[in-house]
Amino acid sequence: MITTTLSSTVFTTSASPLKVNRYNSKHNNSASFYSQIPFLYNPLSKAPSISRKSCRVRATVLKENEEKVVVEESFPAKTSPGDGGKGSGGDNEPPESSSSDALEGWAIKFEQSVNIFLTDSVIKILDTLYHDREYPRFFVLETIARVPYFAFMSVLHMYESFGWWRRADYIKVHFAESWNEMHHLLIMEELGGNAWWIDRFLAQHIAIAYYIMTVLMYVISPRMAYHFSECVEGHAFETYDKFIKARGEELKKLPAPEVAVKYYTGGDFYLFDEFQTARTPNSRRPKIENLYDVFLNIRDDEAEHCKTMKACQTRGNLRSPHSYPEDASEDDSQNVLHEADCEGIVDCIKKSVTSPPANQDI
Repeated sequence: MITTTLSSTVFTTSASPLKVNRYNSKHNNSASFYSQIPFLYNPLSKAPSISRKSCRVRATVLKENEEKVVVEESFPAKTSPGDGGKGSGGDNEPPESSSSDALEGWAIKFEQSVNIFLTDSVIKILDTLYHDREYPRFFVLETIARVPYFAFMSVLHMYESFGWWRRADYIKVHFAESWNEMHHLLIMEELGGNAWWIDRFLAQHIAIAYYIMTVLMYVISPRMAYHFSECVEGHAFETYDKFIKARGEELKKLPAPEVAVKYYTGGDFYLFDEFQTARTPNSRRPKIENLYDVFLNIRDDEAEHCKTMKACQTRGNLRSPHSYPEDASEDDSQNVLHEADCEGIVDCIKKSVTSPPANQDI
């Protein structure tokens, strides 16, 4: 059902105002999950130039007692450096470009409609099976949530082997995301979420089906796969947010699992910083004193995953937080190597036939 024929060229832009708003309006009681990242990108240019400074996305650092994670609304309309922020639909736009933008908008709307339908269907199943069993539900969620990241890496490694897509930042960030979700899973296991055989069976078999589906979706339309993962992470954020608000006082009286203390307060934070692409390294250092702090940080992790998945929906936007030295200047963008990439399997094969072999460092 996911492998419908989609144009491979629709991966070049982020969701525009034509995007489906039902998912956001449905969950407006919780913090939004979409960060507004002011990238300047001209879809008509063949190789957009994105400077280090403009690619850098800085999120507001949480204050010590702040509990609400504020993630700004979705991407702005597409703009180019010379249009004064008016977007790409100017009066002098060629008819072919206007037609292409309209087609692309409908493709985005279709992709997101499918993703929202799938997400809502899974949520209804989980609500039915785990209405009053929080920890088993969290175990299932975390087993599922880490699947797309190694699915993305599987496809990217294949593309890399063929010389089609060489973007080290994508693989680094997706591995860090998988590493973060793995520790969420370990925490839920320590809390007893996997005690029942049926819960393990259900979670593991859903994960297998989800992996196959994500690989196929990512091959056809990376943007669609990233948006679906954003929807899943958004649901995870809301689930933890509601749990914290409902059981907060009780959680503050319970000790934190040992695996959580080691992960959130350990000495090596490289991978912890790596998956938070909307923050600069060292800007977030959790404090773990009880179980409440653990779930608060898990919730905040899910918000960071949402931001990263949102950034991935615009081709070339994702950069490792460690890719930018603190003293990087605007002029450094001229020295950035343009790495080989593609927009899906069709585009990859086309470029491998029509373009000379790429020989860039990764």
